Amino acid sequence: MRFANPAGERNKDPILNVLKQFLSKTLPNLRLLEISSGVGLHAAYFAKEFPNITFQPSEFDTTLFGSIDAYRQGIENVRSPIFVDVSKPCHEWENEANVNEHNCAKHFDYMLNINMLHISPRACARGLFHNASVLLKAGGLLITYGPYAVNGVLTPDSNVQFNKSLQQRNPEWGIRDTSELSEMAILKGIKLLEAIDLPANNKCLIWKKE
Repeated sequence: MRFANPAGERNKDPILNVLKQFLSKTLPNLRLLEISSGVGLHAAYFAKEFPNITFQPSEFDTTLFGSIDAYRQGIENVRSPIFVDVSKPCHEWENEANVNEHNCAKHFDYMLNINMLHISPRACARGLFHNASVLLKAGGLLITYGPYAVNGVLTPDSNVQFNKSLQQRNPEWGIRDTSELSEMAILKGIKLLEAIDLPANNKCLIWKKE
């Protein structure tokens, strides 16, 4: 059963337009690991545009696996979802498929993370960069999407209010600042290449493993 994702339906095309700028459509046998795949809409939608890339969805909430599987039906280059707690180093990951290759160093060309950083503890942000530093090939890209503050400034007011509501729900949540994320990334040999403004006051951040 596919679960609905209204926000995903709205942002899938703006994100796809960014991916078309940075992901290869010609190099064969590329691999992409999606962290926090949610209901599975994005992996299925993007994979149709990149038949040369095998998409590996992952999710902490295993109740979403059925929806991820439903979205990927008939799409050959999307694999079965695996369980990932991104706050832990990848050598500790255990997944339902029990496929050790997903934990191999330099196994992925790309990683993708949509709308997770602001609704998870900072440990997940640190874990995302640590695991990207291990799992990505040299020169590989990590692409993140969501709302961000920039150098201590959070705009517009709707994002300020959204951030307050997030922190009321969970003090460990909150909209992350690009400068804070960059500091985490640099420690792991990852550099912010570009920040691209997208609709609804969100951004795509393009990170590269040096």
